[in-house]
Amino acid sequence: MRFSGHIIGLSMLLLFSTAACASSSTQAPQEYLDWLDNLKEEMVARGISEKTVDKVYQDNYYKPNPEVVKIDRKQAEFALTSTDYLNRVVNKKRVETAQKKYQELYPVLKPISDKYGVQPHYIIAFWGVETNFGQNFGGYDVIEVLTTLSYDHRRPKFFKEELYQALKIIDTWNIDHTKMQGSWAGAMGNFQFMPSTFNAYAVDYNQDNTIDIWYSFEDAAASAANYLSQIGWKNNEEWGQEVTLPWNFDFKHSGRKNIKTVKEWKKLGVRALNGQSLPQDDVKAAVIVPEGKKGNAYLVLNNFNKIMIWNRSENYALAIGTLADYIRTGKSWKPAKENPAVRLRTDDILHIQSFINKLGWFDKKLDEDGMLGTQTREAIKQVQEKAKMPQDGYPDAVLIERIKQYDPKIGFAVPVPPKKLHKPE
Repeated sequence: MRFSGHIIGLSMLLLFSTAACASSSTQAPQEYLDWLDNLKEEMVARGISEKTVDKVYQDNYYKPNPEVVKIDRKQAEFALTSTDYLNRVVNKKRVETAQKKYQELYPVLKPISDKYGVQPHYIIAFWGVETNFGQNFGGYDVIEVLTTLSYDHRRPKFFKEELYQALKIIDTWNIDHTKMQGSWAGAMGNFQFMPSTFNAYAVDYNQDNTIDIWYSFEDAAASAANYLSQIGWKNNEEWGQEVTLPWNFDFKHSGRKNIKTVKEWKKLGVRALNGQSLPQDDVKAAVIVPEGKKGNAYLVLNNFNKIMIWNRSENYALAIGTLADYIRTGKSWKPAKENPAVRLRTDDILHIQSFINKLGWFDKKLDEDGMLGTQTREAIKQVQEKAKMPQDGYPDAVLIERIKQYDPKIGFAVPVPPKKLHKPE
């Protein structure tokens, strides 16, 4: 899970800059103590027992974590391309480990798959990408980071709700909160469930009267499968596949919102690669081009969109699907080919998002986060249409330059130079 950020307020800056080495014995600012008292009262009012609240927030609790605030606001110089991400996440070692784990755990995964309708190779793929097969839960105290981010001024509502959900887990299952390890944002266990996801979908698969998504692989895998099943996973379909597009493909048809049948895509010239076949003609799908017209194209099905409910990133969904394919087929790993021409600077994306917001062409403002998400790409397609460019939703150097030269009076049109008057000889 990734979050973007803005400059924090003065009180937060002072708090987290002076508390890098804070412990429970450090004197807490009065502002924080007042906030914590209100937080505890709110949690009790919402149904969390006083016993749990007192247990978690004992001894003048003050554990600010400046690292998670810094991570929350980290801005990369270059945006990760789809190829960058795939080669980083789906590497040789991970593919080989995934194939080995699949063989070892298939007897455990098969009954889980039968019960929830999620193919075993996808369960292993999610496990591998999320925590490197249970090797990295994140190493952060979930209550500590969620309390820190609830006090932070950027997304307090979201993180306070997740904090409530985490306290509810402790209240319901009598879990030792000091052993609730997770990511910097509070995602927990083998499959990195946020606390709200845990409460909605986690299951006691091994029936030992507790749900352990950290050290019971059965509970963790079944919980992941239950989640995917509940959001509409299709057991009879894969995620999609790489395809080729004709030279005259109209990129306004690209994007996950442009759903057509496979038969309709075939009529538009979409073809499978390497001797593969496309799904049945009546299957609904979309064509995406994560790196624009210069990059690879993919035909994506229902399950691709379900992966994006898990994590709202096309690159993440492609990584899950690609790793699942390696597990299913047993093929040897090959790196994805890089194309330097599609690389983008984060500052360029920020500039484009700001430009789009200032135009006021769209009902909803974009988050100026420097990330090329679905809303930003759809907005870019409309800008490309106005600029009479291919609508692939990818801001290449040409579009960036045209935005820099945009004139509100004439739009993207090239200014006509004034005629020179010839003086009579």
